[in-house]
Amino acid sequence: MFGLLKERRLFGDAFWALFGQVLSACALLAGTRVLTELVTPDIYGQVALLNGFVALGVTLFSYPFICAGMRILPECLNKGERAALYGVVARLTARSTALAISLLVLGGVTYSYISHSEVWLFMLAGILLIVTVRRELGIQLLIGERKQRGASLWQTCDSILRPLLAVSLVLWGGQKAEWVLLGYIAASLISNTIWSLVLGAKPDKNKGSIITRNFRADVWAYALPLIPVELIFWINGLGDRYIIGYLMTAAEVGLYAATYMIINEAFNRSAMVLLRTFQPVYFQSYSENRSKEGFRILWIWIGCVVALGIVGVSLLLVTKDWVASMVLAKSYHSAVELMPAIAVGCALHALGTVVAQPLLANKRTRLLLLGRVCGAVTAAISIPLMVKDYGLLGAAMANPIYFGVEALVLAMLAKPWRNIGFEDKADVDQADEEASATA
Repeated sequence: MFGLLKERRLFGDAFWALFGQVLSACALLAGTRVLTELVTPDIYGQVALLNGFVALGVTLFSYPFICAGMRILPECLNKGERAALYGVVARLTARSTALAISLLVLGGVTYSYISHSEVWLFMLAGILLIVTVRRELGIQLLIGERKQRGASLWQTCDSILRPLLAVSLVLWGGQKAEWVLLGYIAASLISNTIWSLVLGAKPDKNKGSIITRNFRADVWAYALPLIPVELIFWINGLGDRYIIGYLMTAAEVGLYAATYMIINEAFNRSAMVLLRTFQPVYFQSYSENRSKEGFRILWIWIGCVVALGIVGVSLLLVTKDWVASMVLAKSYHSAVELMPAIAVGCALHALGTVVAQPLLANKRTRLLLLGRVCGAVTAAISIPLMVKDYGLLGAAMANPIYFGVEALVLAMLAKPWRNIGFEDKADVDQADEEASATA
């Protein structure tokens, strides 16, 4: 096993993935701490809501195409094909982002007319969406090429510059949401420009290369089922807060959201290190017909995620009071009882992501959608019932329920315990068609 890890450069990939996630997390925590000292909750709330729209634009309109490019990249035979794939992904991403900006500005104009607020904050959010999509496109395609060092440095640079410039502009111009947004925009413009030039994220075109694939059709086929998947993922991340706000009060929403953010950041960052380490080499092994090696890599990955969940939840059970005293204000300490259930839910969510990888490797994204829908339906049923009966604790306890159902369904669909080689692809495709027709 360790010989395989050394051969595939996984230790080096893991180091740079860990480097980027740790520094980015530290920058996020430090920047949030300083920024909340400088701006009022109203200003910070405006920025958070606008950032939520930006996240929706990236997740729904751009990320499916970026994921498709990352998956297909190992199948490219030369620099010319990589350049062609990059161009297709960039064009599709640009058009979908333009649509997202149009909808954002239209919604902003409508909201501003009704509430008599400033519409140009939504325009700034649209610009922030553009630079954020450009950042994600560059970083994810670097990861697809297994250039983890460049991706981590790009991510870390952006994560440090965003709070730094936002704080600087607020100190200079006063407590206004536009200064925070402009700081984020300037930071991403700087980091995108620097690292695009330094790393050469866009491959050079090789006119002598022969390109035999229709990458546009391949990208669309892979990305289209991911669009509703990403929408469901975004809704699952915010839906419980709206249910709590409807059935309880805004104070409980703040208490739950602050606690969830801390626990989710810890588990999500750790799982992201494993994802960035194992996913590119897993896809590459599958693309190169080395199914046995890919199968072993997948199960090393699953073992790491299971160990992460067990160790993380166990440590939290012992240290939850200390964690609350270190990262939460005293008025939030009553949320300690929510932490274990949220942690179990985050661990199950990470497990569901890794057991679903055979679906992505086989490009069976329609079945991935089916698994996510099952999780979303379970969440829609369990969260209101649990909140109504048990309050905030019920909302936390619902996390393991719907993420557990999602992980179970994804495992049954992906069957990660089966080593499916390329000789079985006809059977896989036939099963995919039958399952899609049934769904």
